[in-house]
Amino acid sequence: MQHDLPRILDGAARRAGLDRSEWQIQPKGDEQLAVLPMNGDEPRLVDDYFRHLVSELRHYNGQRTEAARMRLRAVVHHGLVELADNGFAGTAVVVTARLLNSAPLYEALKTHDTADLALMLSDEVFRSLVAGGHTTLQPSDFSRVTVEVKEYKSTAWLTVPALGTRSAADGRRASADRPHRAPADPPEPATAADADQEPANSDSGAGMRNEYRADRISVTNMTGPVDARKAVFGFGAPDA
Repeated sequence: MQHDLPRILDGAARRAGLDRSEWQIQPKGDEQLAVLPMNGDEPRLVDDYFRHLVSELRHYNGQRTEAARMRLRAVVHHGLVELADNGFAGTAVVVTARLLNSAPLYEALKTHDTADLALMLSDEVFRSLVAGGHTTLQPSDFSRVTVEVKEYKSTAWLTVPALGTRSAADGRRASADRPHRAPADPPEPATAADADQEPANSDSGAGMRNEYRADRISVTNMTGPVDARKAVFGFGAPDA
């Protein structure tokens, strides 16, 4: 765990375009406390970083037995932090520790035993970034919970990223309730005669056509916002 955890966290940061060399990191065995500079990367941290972290964990755990899986609790809070003689100090550090050790986080991983990550945002982070519309995440992706640890009590917001807005059980019920639709027949593959036709992007002005024809169509249905940064899309009319 101590060997692989930093590598997984570093990999997720690189894929999210974040520079972990700018973070002040306090190793704690099978945990890390990271203090980030206030440089405008907060939305990318909450959004991209944890999305890539889920991917890194899925890849890591896919090559290991059940007993060797790495499953993480994660918390994001913001506030002033002081560099002390033996680590970090300040109210923000205490709040982060309380959230990380709260019962709702443990219960989330216990309830959703196929999930690799449970994420909790403090009320301040949730309201400023998610509810404020600065990420692709939706408020409905989170559940409001009450955290009570020692003398600390506050509202926080919990999500299990791999499950989206619904629990695994809800997802199975929704799938069972959805009417079955037969898949559309794939288009006929292009013939030699098609290749001999003049491309439609000539001077006739009829539109654009490539000689390439795919014999199958892949359809992706999206029911919510999609972060498509650095993605490549191709579009074509059904009769093209």
